[in-house]
Amino acid sequence: MSHEFDAKGSTGATQDGTGNLLLPARTIPIPKSISPEAQSVLADPRSHQPRAKWPSPADKMAWKRFVFEQDKNIASMFAALPPFPGNIDSRNVGAARLFELIPDEIPVQKRDRAILYAHGGGYVMGGGELAVKMAQSFAAQVRTKVCVVDYRMPPDHPYPAAVDDMLAVYRELLAHHAPGKLAFIGSSAGAGLAAASILRLRDLGLPLPGAAVLHTPENDLTESGDSFETNQYIDHVLVQRITESILLYADGHDLRDAYLSPLFGDFSKGFPPTLLTSGTRDLFLSNTVRMHRALRNAGIEADLVVFEAMPHSGFGGAPEDAELLQVHCEFIDDVFGRR
Repeated sequence: MSHEFDAKGSTGATQDGTGNLLLPARTIPIPKSISPEAQSVLADPRSHQPRAKWPSPADKMAWKRFVFEQDKNIASMFAALPPFPGNIDSRNVGAARLFELIPDEIPVQKRDRAILYAHGGGYVMGGGELAVKMAQSFAAQVRTKVCVVDYRMPPDHPYPAAVDDMLAVYRELLAHHAPGKLAFIGSSAGAGLAAASILRLRDLGLPLPGAAVLHTPENDLTESGDSFETNQYIDHVLVQRITESILLYADGHDLRDAYLSPLFGDFSKGFPPTLLTSGTRDLFLSNTVRMHRALRNAGIEADLVVFEAMPHSGFGGAPEDAELLQVHCEFIDDVFGRR
């Protein structure tokens, strides 16, 4: 059955025979409730371009060229980032590269802590020095040692290489830190990887870390949430699904496997206190809120913070981004402080 809303000034919205909502073209205004800087970002016509065409999962050489070009674009976003106020050390841990960001001034009560940072980038981009750049502002503000895992990625190293690398680094840190003084943090694919790694280390019998921060997590590789429809083309960072990179990363494995899509994991067996953050224009908003409900339904301590009009990952320099960073730092400090 199809019908049209008959209120005065009808929207023209209809429903098809299965109840799906059919909307006419409409205008999405820029909300005045956000900062002028955030409004400027949303108003910039350059930020609403179709995303680059992603290669076929079978074409490895095309993927390598694609990643090279995309990493150049990511690097330009961090070109004006000030130097990190501390030391950056690096070493190999198994097959992964580990970068340790150690601020110059770490308060006494934070010197026994370490935070594992998993960078974003659709499971294919943002490795090497770019991963350090992504973590730099967080490390400077949280004033705690931050361990950035430069995990292996496709096309040469699909799943489970990245999860294996996260666990190798976690085992390394357990030799020097109490598990309750360790935390995981990640954004986008990095947040999905962080959650998947926690499930796997738990299932292997390793002690749980003290906390997790998951910002707009890619934790459902089936891309089945409501916001994949409602925020398509509204989120100017992730304009639409990233199916191609997901298939490249999953390498034929079941996309509902909990170590690929932690949203479908069994949290009743344990998970650390978790903060989840997103924005109302984020394509991954459903990933975030569904993960929050899954954790809460399993009795896990979980907080949810959603920012007005924020697209995937953030506005890129607006006051809301500074507030988001502060929320992440305060959560970790609060959980560690209670321990």
